[in-house]
Amino acid sequence: MNTRVLAIALTLVASPLAAQEVNTGAILRELDTYIPKALAEWRGAGVAVGIVKNDSLIYAKGFGVREVGKADAVDDRTVFAIGSNTKFFTAVAAGMLADDGKLSLDDKITKFIPSFSLHDPWVTREFTFRDAMSHRSGLGRRGDPLWYGTPYSREEIIRRVRYLNSTSSFRTEYGYQNIMFLTAGQALGAAAGMTWDEVITRRIFQPLGMTASGTSVKTLRGASNVATPHSLVRGAPRATPIPWRDIDNVAPAGSINSNVQDMARWMRMIVNDGRWNGTVLLKPRTLADITGPHSIPTRIVSDTLQPSRHFSLYALGIGIGDLLGVKVLQHTGGIDGMLSYVAMVPERKLGIVVLTNVSGHNALYAALGSRILNDMLGGQRRDWSALALAETDKGEQAAAAAASARMAARVPNTQPSRPLAEYAGTYRHEMYGDVMVTLEGNTLRVRYPDAIDLRLAHFHFDTFHAPGSGLSDGETNWVRFELDAAGKVSTIAMEGLAEFARVKSP
Repeated sequence: MNTRVLAIALTLVASPLAAQEVNTGAILRELDTYIPKALAEWRGAGVAVGIVKNDSLIYAKGFGVREVGKADAVDDRTVFAIGSNTKFFTAVAAGMLADDGKLSLDDKITKFIPSFSLHDPWVTREFTFRDAMSHRSGLGRRGDPLWYGTPYSREEIIRRVRYLNSTSSFRTEYGYQNIMFLTAGQALGAAAGMTWDEVITRRIFQPLGMTASGTSVKTLRGASNVATPHSLVRGAPRATPIPWRDIDNVAPAGSINSNVQDMARWMRMIVNDGRWNGTVLLKPRTLADITGPHSIPTRIVSDTLQPSRHFSLYALGIGIGDLLGVKVLQHTGGIDGMLSYVAMVPERKLGIVVLTNVSGHNALYAALGSRILNDMLGGQRRDWSALALAETDKGEQAAAAAASARMAARVPNTQPSRPLAEYAGTYRHEMYGDVMVTLEGNTLRVRYPDAIDLRLAHFHFDTFHAPGSGLSDGETNWVRFELDAAGKVSTIAMEGLAEFARVKSP
């Protein structure tokens, strides 16, 4: 190397973007004081953190409580819901079956679910496992009310998704799609001759010794060390316990429950190229395929906190990007009262998991994950929790201002077009099913299965509103009725859901 090249190389090494020397012991010791402080600042309940390095679990601790108002402490064996971090389990299970020759990731879904149909017949014929697990169906982030809190089975949800129109052309845009992951899970189960739940248990949980993990809330019955979900809305002084949400009907997209100890085993297998205790559970080339780029969620990456990040892509069931010169596998997950973060850096044999039991006003899980990932890679030290809290507060203030502006736009002194009793009835959507509107006293009540239950207040004309108790946690929900040419109430439009047509009496 000549002198000029050497000088350039040394300059690059000394760049402020270059990774600094990592003092792992100091990083771990600081977490013991940093995490409780951050948990208090976020008004959270509990959090559990695990760090894997060089095939060892080097940090596994819990902080806070399983349920606000009770003394039971969170530890590294406390079970939480991991939400959408389930998706990578589904993708890996598909890869394992591909290794066995039971399927190919390029197989059409209709090979295993002949009745599968999307709105476009050509897309239906061409739709593969890769398409389902990389969010490139063209359906966008839509359709979740079809499974959320409904009595529909997995099979019925997949049958009804044919009525969901596309928002973009097939394979041209990234659009996060839970129902397509459900579809992939059902298809791989059919290929294996068992349920998705059985595949996950037999091919992943059992070989890895993930004895506390399960694919359903039903597996939590009788378990003693389980976190309680909580909700924390804007301005509330503390988190409120809420029931566990049963999402078995969309399980391959988000139903796994686990703890730090079990998730550490999972991450160790992934960062060791699919190997566990000398046994190959997933072929390295298959893992490389699964974790390769398939979709582009963000075409322009502009991260002022991480200027070394240059791309953000989506693989199969997990996001991929670069940070300080290494490839990072990363995903978050969330379901009622639970939020999780997982990041893995195979080149550094590094894995990080953060599990929390508060949803709503909570970015602690991502802030802690980002801090640990950044510090373990030698990045610039920052108070990630404080930064995230400031951004969250800023976003909530903007949302409150927008809500106030909408309320200020109300046209005063208007009345509904018809007597309230005429708005009551059954309204139907071909995909979502029925919405029930009843009159209770002088209040209209709107129910869509179990998840949406709104008591409406008149806003103006035929528009009504309700505080957050259904479509969005802690936010105002909006409902608009429309009349037909004869002046009769004919439809109800639920903002964020769909428009439902009134079912005519026989």
